[in-house]
Amino acid sequence: MNSLIVLRTLGMLLLCEAVTMLPSVIVAFSYREDTVFAFLISMAITALVGFALFSIKVKDNIIRYKEGFAIVTLGWLLVSILGALPFLFTGAITSVIDAFFETVSGFTTTGATIIEDIEVLPYSLLFWRSFTHWLGGMGILVLALALAPALGGGTFQILKAESPGPISTKLTPRVNNTAKILYITYTVITIMEIVFLAAGGMPLFDSFIHTFGTLGTGGFSLKNASVGAYNNVYFETVITIFMIASGVNFSLYYIAVRKKSLAEFFKDSEFKTYMLIIAAAIILITLSLKGTVFDGISESLRHASFQVASIITTTGFSTTDFDIWPDFSRAVLFVLMFVGACAGSTGGSVKVIRIHLVFKYMKREVSKLIHPKAVKAVKIGDAPVQEEVLSDVMAFTAFYIIIFIAVTLLLTIQGYDLISSASAVAATLGNVGPGFGMVGPTTTYAALSGFTKILLSFCMILGRLEIYTVIALLFPEFWKR
Repeated sequence: MNSLIVLRTLGMLLLCEAVTMLPSVIVAFSYREDTVFAFLISMAITALVGFALFSIKVKDNIIRYKEGFAIVTLGWLLVSILGALPFLFTGAITSVIDAFFETVSGFTTTGATIIEDIEVLPYSLLFWRSFTHWLGGMGILVLALALAPALGGGTFQILKAESPGPISTKLTPRVNNTAKILYITYTVITIMEIVFLAAGGMPLFDSFIHTFGTLGTGGFSLKNASVGAYNNVYFETVITIFMIASGVNFSLYYIAVRKKSLAEFFKDSEFKTYMLIIAAAIILITLSLKGTVFDGISESLRHASFQVASIITTTGFSTTDFDIWPDFSRAVLFVLMFVGACAGSTGGSVKVIRIHLVFKYMKREVSKLIHPKAVKAVKIGDAPVQEEVLSDVMAFTAFYIIIFIAVTLLLTIQGYDLISSASAVAATLGNVGPGFGMVGPTTTYAALSGFTKILLSFCMILGRLEIYTVIALLFPEFWKR
């Protein structure tokens, strides 16, 4: 493996991260907070480390698949470590493990927090905390490729290793142009939500914070009660719509605009399945809530719609304590934690396309038992899916389930109850955020041990980078020439 190009690329990534801290400095100046120095020191340290790595001379600047995997995994670790500096230097979080957990949760768009009183944090830190969602949503390395494309050949390996979903495609022949298209789309939708929220009466700063959490499908709020603190149907409706929109493959937006047709969305099998799952879950939970938690159908529909959108897109916002809902409603939400949003979106978890393919694969295998000599291809729409992709999907699903079970057992060994343990692992591995029990929507992860926080931080990175990218580095064969 060409370690020099890996280090040089990591340096470029850290330089980009240093620049992304600048808006928080501006916020600190605007609100006359004493956090300016903490952010400037954090920027300086991040920039110095980045400059030292970026200054490395490289002869072979081709990025192959091994370099791509190493860059993405080590990049997310480095960004999370240095991104934790503002929390430590401001004194908002005094524990290194807690600061790392909070930062990993931000960049991986998980939204799990160890901060018990969010509302006492300075505005600049609230901004940085939520801005990590926005940066991590589309991918920090995708942003780096868009801003500084001159890395050399093979940068598609980075895009492929970081992009969520079983298949990574380039919208244009050049990778940096694809990255720019994705971020332009992302930015336009971000601005739209900020405008809608502000127009409805939400304070501008609050609009930025909740938009970062929505578009990045992260869920960090500046209120202890999350979106429920506003008790505003308009805000909830806007955020629900944009959460669902953020769970859609962003490539579809580009294709729809280029072809000037909204029909492109409904030609996509994954999108149709995604919307069908959302509709079915909302109906089921609404019926479960009516007469048990809420008296009327409208109130039940209001909260069911918001929480279904929040959980399936792995955003993690809440408008009510869904941990006290009937068991059936909680079971539906728990299942949605494993479904996730569409591939190519900012959502986490398994992804709708994989769930879709798993069921089609199962159907084909049963059919083969009945008709042993029949040759049938699994199709998405009219296009047959390659056996290699099917194999990848089945292996990924098996990995996901095994990791979920193993880490859940590790948590129960430490004395945590089964519901809290299982939901904590599902919520972190799927980048959802809140779970049930000890880690429910009205509590935090603060009570967990340091070992558990490190373990769940690893789950967050595993989930965001879709397992293979990280697991590959743990095999000795990966490091051999």
